Amino acid sequence: MAKVCVPLAKGFEEIEAVSLIDVMRRGGIEVVVAGVNEELVTGANGITVKADTDIKYVVADELDMVVLPGGWEGTRNLAENPTVQSLLKEMKAKEKVVGAICAAPFALKAAGVLSKHYTCYPSVEKEIGEEGYTDKEKVVIDGNVMTSRGPGTAICFGLAIVRKLVGEETYQSLKEGLLADYC
Repeated sequence: MAKVCVPLAKGFEEIEAVSLIDVMRRGGIEVVVAGVNEELVTGANGITVKADTDIKYVVADELDMVVLPGGWEGTRNLAENPTVQSLLKEMKAKEKVVGAICAAPFALKAAGVLSKHYTCYPSVEKEIGEEGYTDKEKVVIDGNVMTSRGPGTAICFGLAIVRKLVGEETYQSLKEGLLADYC
């Protein structure tokens, strides 16, 4: 079974985090929600989520992927957290998958793991660097780096992760069950 870590930092975008966690778990992926500096993490819209563990206990060798939800405050907290940044660098060094949605590709860039082709929330590309940016796709996969645009693309992003880590059959079945034919 594939295993994915979703780090949550104060100010994370709730729709993205919960949608990703839900879709991946429905797809048979073991998802570890890791709090960054707190067990009860409050998102950008005042929703608090209880983490499964603290980010300091997450080990890259036990994971297939790390995926970051957006939200500017949460993204900046992920970009400034040495443990998160070290985990992202280790995942890349081990040729494992990393992903980010909305503003969070900014945190991938801070770690030096963002690939050449990516997408993000409109306007964030100005903070990241416009070279390689596209707004034409909901999800961009460039090698072992996956990015997506924002809250409205979170289900599609979760499905793309399921496709990459679990396979086409599970992806198609889950997409049909979620009525996500727009993905």
